[in-house]
Amino acid sequence: MEQTQYPSPADRRLAPRHASGGPARAAAVRFASSKVPVWITAWFWLTKVLTTGMGETTSDFLGRVLNPVVAGAIGLLGLVGALLLQFRAARCSPWIYWSAVVMVSVFGTMAADVVHVVAGVPYAVSTVVFAVLLAVVLVAWHRSEGTLSIHSIDTPRRERFYWATVLTTFALGTAAGDLTAGTLSLGYFSSGVLFAAAIAVPAAARLAGLNAVAAFWWAYVLTRPLGASFADWMGAATSHGGLGWGTGPVSLGLAALIAAAVGRLALQDAAGRGAVRPGETAPAGEAEPGEPARRAAASSS
Repeated sequence: MEQTQYPSPADRRLAPRHASGGPARAAAVRFASSKVPVWITAWFWLTKVLTTGMGETTSDFLGRVLNPVVAGAIGLLGLVGALLLQFRAARCSPWIYWSAVVMVSVFGTMAADVVHVVAGVPYAVSTVVFAVLLAVVLVAWHRSEGTLSIHSIDTPRRERFYWATVLTTFALGTAAGDLTAGTLSLGYFSSGVLFAAAIAVPAAARLAGLNAVAAFWWAYVLTRPLGASFADWMGAATSHGGLGWGTGPVSLGLAALIAAAVGRLALQDAAGRGAVRPGETAPAGEAEPGEPARRAAASSS
């Protein structure tokens, strides 16, 4: 399998200086070196919500039909395998990337459920614990790299920070969704409506001038309980406030929708690599203050 080829510090230092075409050329260089999606469109967010729902119902399905230890082993092995493919990929592949996201979703759900069911930790406590853990990961990432931008995932260390953050957001979102649906007795559908309204807040804040990086991760966390709440509502029995479709059928249905969405993203990815179109570069504010200087200093050292 081809090993990942990250751009060298010299390449990163010289590319902007010698590239013609201004911002479009700089975006093309960033596109080629990134290991995660850089075009954050409606299709990205739709796919993300679908994966959160599938992870929730798939974890529940495996936990019901298999021994919990076996289900956990399957989730862990699937996660490790998907991440190995992602880390070893030469560049961002939509199929590999979203497969890894799906497995993070499945295992993140299992992790949150184990903390509650096996360890007996209340969802209110686990939600706070996962929120603190996420803050620790983000602080460590920012102190190490000087940025939390997804448009800077072009080194092995940054990629590891990225996936540690993603895994923690899934565990946090699972605990938060179960907290509102169960502990606070809102039910699955009402929880979904709550998080649908909540995810509009970072979108509005972004329009009001919030830094794009902060808005992105804020919305990213909320997609987890949003998708999981509606998936639970569809799969849960009517006696538990659901539609009674079953976790297995819902998981299969969501898998089909994810495959269609990723196919659309793969076409978008191929088109994007062929030409950098106006309006699809990083949004204003994506680069944090001082980031260009920090990267230049790192490259020259």
